[in-house]
Amino acid sequence: MENEKIIPEVIAEEPEKNSVSFWRRAKETIVKAVDQNNDGSFDMKDVSVLAGTIGSAAKSTAAAVMVSAEEKSRELERKQLRPIFAEDLDGADFLISKLIRITDIDKKRAESSVCTGSVGFITPQKDFPVVNIFRDKIDSFGLTFYPDMDYELYYVDPSDRDRYIALDEYFSYLKIARVNELQRIAQDLGAKHFRVTFKEQKATFSGNTVKAKASFKKPGDTASAEAEHEMKLSATSTIEVAAEMDCPGHAPVKPTLRYLQRDPSIENLIALRMDEASPITHHKLTLNFSQTSGIKEKDAVKIDAALKAMKISGNTTVTNEVRNESRRFFEYEIDF
Repeated sequence: MENEKIIPEVIAEEPEKNSVSFWRRAKETIVKAVDQNNDGSFDMKDVSVLAGTIGSAAKSTAAAVMVSAEEKSRELERKQLRPIFAEDLDGADFLISKLIRITDIDKKRAESSVCTGSVGFITPQKDFPVVNIFRDKIDSFGLTFYPDMDYELYYVDPSDRDRYIALDEYFSYLKIARVNELQRIAQDLGAKHFRVTFKEQKATFSGNTVKAKASFKKPGDTASAEAEHEMKLSATSTIEVAAEMDCPGHAPVKPTLRYLQRDPSIENLIALRMDEASPITHHKLTLNFSQTSGIKEKDAVKIDAALKAMKISGNTTVTNEVRNESRRFFEYEIDF
């Protein structure tokens, strides 16, 4: 059999054709992938479309980043300014503070978009946040104020959660309110005469103590032992007769209590007088101011801290007033 001649040129042509075919198919694939206007070629028009697409994606990404950053900034501003809106007042999470402040809106909140439409803001204090109410938005809160709304600071009335008393008038107001209530109690119980005397306990502190010394000897001893005892003196002074009245008297009617509703001495007085089997004809008792003042000393300390943080100061502190209250009392004497 005669061997066929293998022509090298032919063999060389086959790989070359295959290679050209491969690159042609690859080119077509690439062109299809990058052809943006479907004209079958990749030219400057496609480059322009690609650039626009990439630009739009970049712009969208940048816009999303800007929106996210802006929202985070607004959230941070919201946490700093703590605005209150009318719709918040009915929320289960909103609690009106015992101490509130009535104020005009400040420049920072007036210019902030996160505070637009707000009715006030919260001053955060540890364990004692303070609600600040804008003066022109007071009606939104549904509260009443004594004696009027011209003061800056108010504290809640211990007998009415929706009523606030000016802090400057708080202790003097409650003194008068309790005297008036004692008068109504006497009238309702059918008193013929009653008197309320306002008294204060004067306590001595360091420098005013009295030292008592006593010397003693044991039988047969030549030395003596001396004992020293310090005594703090206290005295009671009558400040004023707060109220006194004569009445014709009548059958007792159980009184409605407000500021004295949790006072055990008053509850006992009413029970004794309402006892039909053996009603009392005379009674005398003492009522401590601090039991019905509405502000305990631990709360007074928090109030003073809040006022200091808000840079509000006066010629006294709430803590001092509460301590003064602890030394004051009413002496209540009643005849039936």
